[in-house]
Amino acid sequence: MAEPTRPLPKAQEHDTGAFWEATKNHELRYQRCDDCEAIVFYPRRHCTSCLGSRLTWHTSKGEGTLYTYSVVRQSYHPFFRARAPYAVAWIDLDEGPRILSNIVGIEDPTKELSIGQRLRVEWEDHEELAVPLFRPI
Repeated sequence: MAEPTRPLPKAQEHDTGAFWEATKNHELRYQRCDDCEAIVFYPRRHCTSCLGSRLTWHTSKGEGTLYTYSVVRQSYHPFFRARAPYAVAWIDLDEGPRILSNIVGIEDPTKELSIGQRLRVEWEDHEELAVPLFRPI
């Protein structure tokens, strides 16, 4: 029987397609509004602050701080079932965006994670895209 695979986003989705395309090169990208300087993440066609449409892509260095997290102890999805317990976390990237991801490289998220902890992106490569995951520094 084949090992279960991670559910993946639609790489060709209009608003987020450019983000997922950049992940193939291990680039963690976000948008900034040219009109009001607001950071926009997740990617959209308009600024969430001023509703302007002049958005520019920028690349994060991929480091940030653990804002908050939740430990998943039981999952019904075949891919995640064997990985429990695992952490789903909000990470504040140094450049400003807040991203939702998983924390990897730890045995017990209830003992090895703390709010404010420094994290660095780690990539899980797939055919059409790479998934940004985070590991404690």
